[in-house]
Parts: sequence; C-alpha cells; structure tokens
Amino acid sequence: MARKYRTNKQNETGDGTVRLNKYLSDAGICSRRQADAYIDEGKVTVDGTIAKAGTKIHPTNVVCFMGKPIKPVKECILLLVNKPRGIVCTTKGQKNNIVDFLNYKERIYPVGRLDVASEGLLLMTNDGDLMNEILRARNFHEKEYIVTVNKKIEDSFIKSMRQGIFLPELNVTTRPCKVKKIEADTFSIILTQGLNRQIRRMCEALDYKVVRLKRIRIMNLKLGNLKRGQSRKATEGEMEKLYSLIEQSKGEAEHGTKTENEGIN
Repeated sequence: MARKYRTNKQNETGDGTVRLNKYLSDAGICSRRQADAYIDEGKVTVDGTIAKAGTKIHPTNVVCFMGKPIKPVKECILLLVNKPRGIVCTTKGQKNNIVDFLNYKERIYPVGRLDVASEGLLLMTNDGDLMNEILRARNFHEKEYIVTVNKKIEDSFIKSMRQGIFLPELNVTTRPCKVKKIEADTFSIILTQGLNRQIRRMCEALDYKVVRLKRIRIMNLKLGNLKRGQSRKATEGEMEKLYSLIEQSKGEAEHGTKTENEGIN
C-alpha cells in the first residue's frame, strides 16, 4: 500500500491545479522522477483516462495509480525544533512536555524521543506514516550528535564506540557507527539505530559520563542555526530529499542489503 506523505501546498499553479508527478509525490506514491516513469508506462489515470506527462490535476479530478484511487491529501506539518534540555518528548499530560512548550496551532507529535537531559534537533509532525518511516530501524537512517564527556577521550574509546558495544541491560550489541574526536572531551557520533539512551549507555559501558548531548541532524534534516527553543517548517526541498532517502533505504531493506530491525527511539 502506498504511503500517504502529505506535503505543503507549494506545488499549486496559479489556477489551483498541480502537476501530476508532484501530485503523486505528495500522496506518497513515489518521487517525482519515478512518477514520470509510471505515467509513461500508463500506470496512472485521470478521470478514467490514461494520463500523459505534464497533466495538471484539479481538486475535482479522480487520480488512480495501478487502478486504485489516490485519496486527496492535506498539508503535512513537519517541524524542525531545537529542543532545550529539561523539555520532555511526550504529548500533553506531563509537566514540561514538548507539545505544551511549542503550543503549535495544530495537533502534532514528536518523531521519536530525545531524552530530557539532551538537546538539539527534534522533529514534530502530524503524519504518522511519515513518522514511522523515519523511525523504522531496518532503514538505517542516520542521526548525528555532538557529545561532551566528563574526561579526556582516549583512542581506545573512539575505537570501541565505532565497533559497537554490548549493552547487557538491553541484551544487545550496538551497530557499528561513525565516531570522530572533535576536542579533548568532545566527539561526534552518527548512529543508524535508536536504542533507549543509547549514547549515554555506550559511554557508561566504557566508564565515561555524558556531560552534554546535542543532536544536530536526522537524515538530511539539519539543526543548522536554529536557536534553542525555536522551530521552523521543513522546506519543500528538504521534504523531497527526505522522501527520496526513505524510498532508497526501504528498497535496500526489501532487497536484503540491510536487514536488521530493532527497537527505535
């Protein structure tokens, strides 16, 4: 079943229509490039007629892919938030939760978690399908962090973190990851999984304690210069790249290139 990603309405032309390839992309069927291929192959119809490249879609048109109607989509909200320390990544009902903190005009919820003592990039959305695709562990999506610890970092620490560490409390060995020393007590790390408190647990296993942990990237979405406590909508370009990465990673998983499927955070 096609995923129903819901994107911003920046695709509409002046007459209120939208190009068919963009309509398919917005509905989560595929990327715009792949949509063009599907259209050329005759797999898309508009009001019962096989569509042609460049067709413009009006809200009253009935679009079908492989004989199945594509439901109209509403605006997707995907916010990039610079979460401060002390804010909890839950919905309403808990003190200092992210929903109350943002007080956004529409109902949105966090994509995964960033623990209360950590800060940095957090995604918020109203699209459960998109959230699940970003979080799915088998897709090996990258998340990048800057971490400061309580003492000087030794070469052996970097080597062990890169190779993966067995966490007895979770009964799992972490995936190999990219780790780079930045300063005497600070390193960057890129994970492709999201075990509960993973970086803190990994450091503790090597007798280090995390002093500061900041997430700066999720897939192609970067924290950049976003100030602490502020948020912004993902751009159209960021959304298009995000969909492309999801399609790519899903294809790799389906073809057995990447097969692990673990818990996510």
